[in-house]
Amino acid sequence: MRTGLGVFGALVLLIGAVFAGQGLGLIPGSVMTGDIKWFWIGSVMVVVGLVFGYFGFMRRPKRV
Repeated sequence: MRTGLGVFGALVLLIGAVFAGQGLGLIPGSVMTGDIKWFWIGSVMVVVGLVFGYFGFMRRPKRV
């Protein structure tokens, strides 16, 4: 379960980074290129991906 959460977080982070790069115009070839709205959407996705990755990979499971 935790590994799946971490992998999901990594995917969201990578997709968010691509969106942010396209929004800033660093990655050309899309309708998102140069549209600052996609930078902000991508930035939020990167933060969400980091949170999921933290809870998936970094936190230790509770001992019972």
